[in-house]
Amino acid sequence: MRKLVFDIETKNIFQDVGSNNPADLDISVVGIYDYETNEFKCFTEEEFDKMWPYFEKADVLITFTGDHFDIPLLNKYYRRAGKGDLKSIRSLDVLKEIKSQYGRRMSLDKIAEGTFGINKSGHGFDAIVWWRTGRVEEIKKYCIDDVRITRDVYEYALKNKKLMFKDGPFIKEIKLETKHWEPVPEVKTQSLF
Repeated sequence: MRKLVFDIETKNIFQDVGSNNPADLDISVVGIYDYETNEFKCFTEEEFDKMWPYFEKADVLITFTGDHFDIPLLNKYYRRAGKGDLKSIRSLDVLKEIKSQYGRRMSLDKIAEGTFGINKSGHGFDAIVWWRTGRVEEIKKYCIDDVRITRDVYEYALKNKKLMFKDGPFIKEIKLETKHWEPVPEVKTQSLF
């Protein structure tokens, strides 16, 4: 199974576009981690033609809030390029899994802090400010940092069936059922008779 972890940074915020629909925003960069090549890469809009093959070869897209935000927004660009529908690729949204099993949403920063004792290198609004001031390399670094944290969170949860989060001075645990995250392919057996 070919897995692709990705994250998006935007050029604007919902207030700028007068909508709360992620597809109404504009992308500054997309960061990816490809399990098959073990590479992190980052793409600006002008480079999306080089990026699409990674998505087209993926069996599953791994994100943190991707089902609600990243996939609908990126899908706008994918369709515009005449490529089809990214929603046809299986997705695993770690935040959606947390919410469905724990009952509430949680920021990637809180999960990273509780699980690994680290914080993200910035926030989404920082990336917008950096875009507006022409600091594209800083956005790329921040986006790749988020992709790396998302990958690490995914792998930790898969292995340990839990994640941790910081709640004030306390570290709390979120138990997760992950057996459906990586379905085992069916093995066909031959009849002996």
